[in-house]
Formats: sequence, C-alpha cells, structure tokens
Amino acid sequence: MVARPAPQVALVCFSLVDGGLAVLMPATASSRATSWPHVQLQAGEAPDVVIDALARKLLERSPAWRGQVGALVEGAHLNITYAAILPAGSTAPRGHAWQTVPRGGGSATVRAAVSHLRDRLDREPVAFRLLGPTFTLSDLQSVYEILLERRLHKASFRRTLLAAHVVEPTDAWRSEGRGRPAQLFRFSPRRRRGVQRAVRFELLG
Repeated sequence: MVARPAPQVALVCFSLVDGGLAVLMPATASSRATSWPHVQLQAGEAPDVVIDALARKLLERSPAWRGQVGALVEGAHLNITYAAILPAGSTAPRGHAWQTVPRGGGSATVRAAVSHLRDRLDREPVAFRLLGPTFTLSDLQSVYEILLERRLHKASFRRTLLAAHVVEPTDAWRSEGRGRPAQLFRFSPRRRRGVQRAVRFELLG
C-alpha cells in the first residue's frame, strides 16, 4: 500500500480588487489552477501555528482575518485549508497576483473558502476586514452584496446594521460624485449584557 503524503496546510487569501472579490494565486497560474500557498504539516505541529507562520512569510504581515475552512482533498494531498483576508488595495506579494473570483466561486477550493466567509458573516467581522479602517455604509453594503452574491435593500441594510451596534460614525466625510458627501464609519461593536448582537444580513431581501 502506498502511504498517503503528510497533510498540508493551504492558504486561500482574498481581497477586494476593482470592486470585486479576488483570490491570491501564483502569478503564472491559470484561472483553473488548484495550487495554493501551502506547507507540509510535520508531526506534532499545530495547523493554526503553521498557517500563521506561512501567512506572515508570504504576505510579510498577518492577515486582517483568517479562519479554518476544513480538510479538502486535492489529488493525492489532504489540505487543511484556511481562508484569509487582506483589506482592499493590498498589493500582491512578489510572484503572486490577484485573480478575480467568478460568480459561483470557481474551483472547489475557492467555493469552499467563499462559503466559509459567507457562513461567518453574521458572527465575525469578515466584511469589515475587507475594507480599510474607515468606510461609508455604501462601501460596506457593497462588500456584503459581493459575498452574498445578491442585492440588499439599502434602508433595511442600514437599519439592521445600526441596530446591531457594530459601527460608529466618525467626524470625516467623503465626496462621492455630485451628491452630498457620505459620512465615514468605523467598525466598533458594542456589547450588551455580554453578548454581541449578530448581523443577519442574509435574511434581508
């Protein structure tokens, strides 16, 4: 019997590029490539520790957010796959490039990673980590629409967002075309009775 290779930990890193979700790939990879930044897991090593070291080496910084997607089989390898996020405008590291994620997710690994981001939207600040420290509510709604792959009602979105107490206004404003300037907000969750309220945007039409 041929022994299965040792498991690998693989990093699927996302950011926003040109108004859409993009995934980090080797610069020479095709759109159908399944090769992700990875490292073999040695006996006794903790996957979380190994993936954090890989991310820092590749990105020269820690991701804004990361989470374990699960164990996925690619060819002969068992990959313990993690999804990670860099804020919009982040430069791809040397030898890599951002590739647009097609609607529906592309490869099985990307679909699984995007699904993981979507599943975490109402429990962790996934959408906020794709933005900079300040943003307009329109910016934030756009991120949710990209991840959920559907439009959200503007008034319902803002009402749900403010009711969840996860953002606070700043004193800064940003001009957006001919209309009135838009106020900038920051992520600042407020806890009530020790429990942070969930932001259930997936329920909005």
